[in-house]
Amino acid sequence: MSIERAIELLRRGEMILIYDDDRREGETDIVFPAKVVGPEHVKVMRRDGGGLICVALSSEIADRLSLPYAFEILKKAEDILPERIIESPGDVKYDAHSSFSIWVNHRDVFTGITDRDRALTIRELGKIAEKVERGEYVKFGEFFRSPGHVPILRASDGLLKSRRGQTELSVALAEIAGITPAMVICEMLDEEVALSKNKAKKYAEERGSVFLEGWEIVEAWEKLHEDAS
Repeated sequence: MSIERAIELLRRGEMILIYDDDRREGETDIVFPAKVVGPEHVKVMRRDGGGLICVALSSEIADRLSLPYAFEILKKAEDILPERIIESPGDVKYDAHSSFSIWVNHRDVFTGITDRDRALTIRELGKIAEKVERGEYVKFGEFFRSPGHVPILRASDGLLKSRRGQTELSVALAEIAGITPAMVICEMLDEEVALSKNKAKKYAEERGSVFLEGWEIVEAWEKLHEDAS
């Protein structure tokens, strides 16, 4: 099964592709576990993906690192921002809200935008998430500063029960695979539009990877929780 192959690849730190849904964004994302990312992975995402390179974290890890949604932060600065600039219900046509949190650079980077710099920030986010998952206390600001060049995405509370975007799908798949729920994701583009599903499938096939549809992850995640209960 493709879900089993995806789990195997992720546990080895290799790439998979996730397609959300025809009725949603209709996009395929390149996905890696964050803690394995090096400059070569960022190059692949930048060259073959072309979208925004982000790190998706579970809501539990985001809570323990005190990472809110971006719209919550902006709401507190409403009096100094242009009128109606803050995201409100209905602004995102395919969802209730976006999953953006803050944008960060690791404190050891230079500009933060090079493949090397972004890889360092992404990899260290993965390592910090792993520490938090083990129950260790982490002072996030000792390692990262904001604003930066790597957007953090915060999965919804309840995960796939409440939202089924690429953030939640990648984090849910990490949960199924039994790895730290800190995943780097990047949309695959084709000139002015999202890469077609057929082209994304071909890309995965040519590289020995796996193309997963969102519903496959939802089914596996729901079964995991049914079995646990």
